[in-house]
Amino acid sequence: MTHIKPKADAPAVQTGLSRRSFLSHALAGGVAAGTAYLGLTRDLYAQASGPIILGNHCELTGGFASWGYWHDKAAKAAVKLVNEQGGIAGRKVELVTEDTESNPATGVRKLRSLIERGGANFIVGSVHSGVMLASIPVATELKTVYFSAGEATEATGSKGTRYSFRTGTDTYGLAAAGAPWAFENLGKTWTIISPDYAWGHSHYQEHKAVIEKLGGKVNPPIFVPLDAKDMVPYLAKIPQDTEVLFSVFFGAQSIAFYTQAKTMGLEKTMRMYSICGTMEAIAPADLQGAAEGVYLVENFPRMLKYKDDEFHKQHNVIMEIDDVDAREKTSSRVMAKSHAWQSWENVFALKEAIEKSGWKSKKDDLLVIEALEGLQMANSLGHPQGAKLLRKEDHSGIIDCYISQVVDNKFEVKKKVTKEDLQKAMPPRVDLSKMPA
Repeated sequence: MTHIKPKADAPAVQTGLSRRSFLSHALAGGVAAGTAYLGLTRDLYAQASGPIILGNHCELTGGFASWGYWHDKAAKAAVKLVNEQGGIAGRKVELVTEDTESNPATGVRKLRSLIERGGANFIVGSVHSGVMLASIPVATELKTVYFSAGEATEATGSKGTRYSFRTGTDTYGLAAAGAPWAFENLGKTWTIISPDYAWGHSHYQEHKAVIEKLGGKVNPPIFVPLDAKDMVPYLAKIPQDTEVLFSVFFGAQSIAFYTQAKTMGLEKTMRMYSICGTMEAIAPADLQGAAEGVYLVENFPRMLKYKDDEFHKQHNVIMEIDDVDAREKTSSRVMAKSHAWQSWENVFALKEAIEKSGWKSKKDDLLVIEALEGLQMANSLGHPQGAKLLRKEDHSGIIDCYISQVVDNKFEVKKKVTKEDLQKAMPPRVDLSKMPA
C-alpha cells in the first residue's frame, strides 16, 4: 500500500492574480479567459485535524491499464492542485492507491485494504464495471462513499446504494444521448457486438430498449469472450440485414475489432456506431484508417475546439496532452479523456461537499452524502468537462455529451446533446436518497 506523494511543481505562469486568488476563482469557474495556470510553489494548507485520506481504486495493471494510467494521473494531479490551494477545509489531502488489477475479486480485496488498512475516508473508484459493481456492496458495508467511473448503469441504478455516486454518464445516459440520433441518421436495424461482461451486457440492454421503443429492430447480441483475439468468427455472425453495427470494446479488443472489421469490408454495407470507450486511449491514426467514418458518443470532446474555454485548456496543460489528439507530450500515450476526467472531478466534488457540510470525521459522512445529492457543479478548472448535476435521486452525473465521427483521423463533433436534454430523456429509475446510510 502506497501513500502517493505529489510530484514537484511545474513552473508557474505569471498572472495578475495571487496564486490563492487564481485557484479560488478557477476552481469555482470565475477566471477570465486568458488566465493560465501551470503550477504553484508552496503549500497553503493547515493540518489542525490531520489529513483527509482519499482512496484511489484504480486499474494500474490488467486489461484496463491503458485507462487506469490516466485515472491515476488525473487523481494525483487533482490532489496536488487541491493541496496547493490549501487542502480541503484547511486539511492536507493524502492519496492512497491500490491496483485492482482489472479483476473484480482482486478489486474487492484491495478496496477493503484501502479502507481498513489505508484509512481511506472516501474512494475515487474503478472504471472497470465488473470491479465497480463488486465493490459497491463492500463500500456500503464499510459505510464509505464510493465514486464509480465505469458505465454499467446498475451502479447508480438497481445495484446502487446511498454510498454509490458517479459524476460521469452511464449506459442508460449514453443510450439516451446517442441512440435516437443514430436511429434517425444511421439506420433502423441494429446488431450489437460487445464483450461478454457487465459493461457490454448493460449497453446491449439499454440500447435495445431505446431502439425498439423507436420502432427499430435489434438482432440477437453477439457476445465475445474477453480473451478472444480473433474477431472474425464473431463478425461472421452479423446478420445481413444489419444497418447499424453497434460495438462496445476496449483496449486490444477494440483494435482487433476495428482492424478485422475493416479487412472484412463491413463498413461498406453497414454504419459503424459506438461509444467513447471503444476508442479510449487509442488514436484513430494508429489504426491506419480502420476507424475512419466511425460514429461514437464522447463524454468530453477529445479536440479542444469543441469545448474551447480556459478550463479545458488548462486541464490539458496539467494532464500534459495536446489539444487535438489528447496525446501525452512526454510519451506516445493517448489520454482516456472521456472517462479519466471523473478521477479529477470527483476530488473536487468531494472537496465542495466536505467543506459545504462541515465534515470533520467518519461520524459526519451522512452530511457529505446529503451535500453530494443534487450537487450543482459549475464549469471550472475543478470541473473542466463542463457544468453538471449530480442528481439527487440516482446519484448520476447529468452531463453534456457529444456525438462525433472520425474524419481524417480526428474526432469531429456532429451534435452536442446538452445536459438539459439528457435529463429529460433519462428520468431517474431509483431514489437512492431514500435509502439508509
